[in-house]
Amino acid sequence: EGKFDHEAMHHYVNVVKALRERGIEPMVTLWHFTNPVWFAEKGGFINVDSPKIFTRYVKYVVENLRDRVGLWITFNEVGTVYTYYSYINGLWPPHSRNIFKINKLWGNFSKAHILAYQEIKKIYSVPHLSILTNDMSHNVEVGLVEANAHVVFGNALYQKLIGKLFNYYRNLNFFKKTFPYYDFLGLNYYKIDRMPGSYTVLPKQEFVAEKGWEIFPKGIYYRLMELKKFKKPIYITENGIADGKDELREKFIKEHLRWVWQAIHDGADVRGYLYWSLLDNFEIIHAYKAKFGLVEVDFKTFERKIRPSAYEYAKICRDNMMQIYE
Repeated sequence: EGKFDHEAMHHYVNVVKALRERGIEPMVTLWHFTNPVWFAEKGGFINVDSPKIFTRYVKYVVENLRDRVGLWITFNEVGTVYTYYSYINGLWPPHSRNIFKINKLWGNFSKAHILAYQEIKKIYSVPHLSILTNDMSHNVEVGLVEANAHVVFGNALYQKLIGKLFNYYRNLNFFKKTFPYYDFLGLNYYKIDRMPGSYTVLPKQEFVAEKGWEIFPKGIYYRLMELKKFKKPIYITENGIADGKDELREKFIKEHLRWVWQAIHDGADVRGYLYWSLLDNFEIIHAYKAKFGLVEVDFKTFERKIRPSAYEYAKICRDNMMQIYE
């Protein structure tokens, strides 16, 4: 507790340096589910001191990366995914299954975000000379990320009334607690969640990926139009498909981007899109079985192979940049 691994920090300094040298804008997430053991043993974010402890960590990281990072995310999916898996169904640590802790959890997460937001802004407000890169102080942005599946209810009336209210409340609950302490909102979108009887409202969709997810590209449009109401810039911080055979990914990307374009056309202030993920990665419950990567990774040899869908995605990115500069 209170000690940091400077060698690990130096690794991340080199990562963001390498990104910038290649013309890539780093977006850094400060917390993505995992906690130090000593912090978990103190109750994690149930602990009343957790906002202060988290802010100490944020200060250390941001002071080390501020020269090359202008986009920060404090928390990833705390109001939806983390709460559900850790405190409702108990599959993730701390395996609690205690819904009575959720209000305290959300309250501490909200306080931690606000303190972190203020600390980051404070760090960047101090004049800072860097011989390594341009000073980032004038354009630093701090945001929050939530995951929102497209929830389909049991009949058309419920979908119209309860479904719309439910989907908006998921965002409102956490974003309202932290307002106005964010400069952008992040959306992670992947799939459909169904309630009993919902196939009468929305037929079974075409793609079911390795994780058993039912894919509905238009859902990203609905989620973006809900976030539009918060009148903040939006980044799609995760959108992807587990597809080791690379049979579905190209269509998945193109159809989701089509609906992102429609949302922009209809007034959503979408500033960026990040496919999840560049490399095949470690998924908490599924380990290395779910192949999300644009790049295939052999986890025995660490050999990397670019999948065909990655070239199609690169083509979309290049064509888009050409249109911008034209």
